[in-house]
Amino acid sequence: MVVRRPASPEPFSGVVWVEWQNVTLQRDADAVWAMSHEHLIRRGYAWVGVSAQRAGIHSPASGLKTWCPTRYGTLDVTENGAILDDALSYDIFSQAAQAIRTPAGVDPMGGLEVKLLLAVGGSQSATRLANYYNSIQSLASVVDGFVLASGGGLLRTDLAVKMFKLLSETEIAGNQTALRQPDSDRFRRWEAAGSSHVSFRMQEEIGKLEARDIGPTPPPACDRPPLSRIPTHFLLNAAMDHMVRWVRDNIPPPGSPEIEVTALGPPVVIARDLHGNALGGIRLSQHTVPTATNAGVNSGPGTCALSGSYQPFHIFTVNDLYPDQLTYVTQVIQVTLDNLKAGYLVPEDAVTTISDVVDSGVGKW
Repeated sequence: MVVRRPASPEPFSGVVWVEWQNVTLQRDADAVWAMSHEHLIRRGYAWVGVSAQRAGIHSPASGLKTWCPTRYGTLDVTENGAILDDALSYDIFSQAAQAIRTPAGVDPMGGLEVKLLLAVGGSQSATRLANYYNSIQSLASVVDGFVLASGGGLLRTDLAVKMFKLLSETEIAGNQTALRQPDSDRFRRWEAAGSSHVSFRMQEEIGKLEARDIGPTPPPACDRPPLSRIPTHFLLNAAMDHMVRWVRDNIPPPGSPEIEVTALGPPVVIARDLHGNALGGIRLSQHTVPTATNAGVNSGPGTCALSGSYQPFHIFTVNDLYPDQLTYVTQVIQVTLDNLKAGYLVPEDAVTTISDVVDSGVGKW
């Protein structure tokens, strides 16, 4: 377990976010922390990352046991090699959550009073948490709510525990269109137009750690420039705050328009405007007042299919859309305030959005 918590009780909100570490690359990646660490800190949330799967620990090339045998050499999540299908991972996650709520011996929270314990995971980890919700939650009852980012299968509808799904355009273009479930008094689904499964923010943050620990990795040679610039972490920040209010105060989050599709496929065909940007969904200002085509789809080797794409408009197109800076800034401010009012942005991220466009130079060329 990796624990990041306030150093003293005063700033602590009483909320602990427990992330199921992602092991898609055969090593632990704290994807949600990478995207939203600034927000977690400013809200006084604690964050705990749980290494529940064998790849993050036992992978011979990049697992924790290989990376630092002095510290992690005794770890084992396979029952001495007897169980190799991650069957133990769900109980490991439950035991980690239990150790946070009611510690015996070492207290991961250092004496801080835990009032809410919420589970979060991205991509493969979201799928794991969906399985946990469907099969383990009713037995363990140690998690107060769930946020799944960019993944997760069909969810049972008879549990009182709240569940939030945040989906990028990549998942809608994949299998999530067929897995859409209606909102209810215990379920919300948001769909972010123009966003990608692997976000620019996530890659930027995790890339720094990978460069430090295992050496720099060259970007994949995708068919289109990779990594959508839609700031999905802004929506994740809002979703986490909504989950806290939903569980603590029974204040439900807003719903989300669906990304529009013209064919269910396969392949799924997303409806797009004349610039190639998706229609429908939650539309942040970076999408509604565009200076580029941001999409959740791409092709090519490696992670290209998950990275989406980003193709800046030609300067002539930008000048046609925004003949002066005031036109551009005014439109961004209006969309940002609308999204803030709708509950898709927290105030700090709305301020960041407006500050960035004022300094962008768009409309000055």
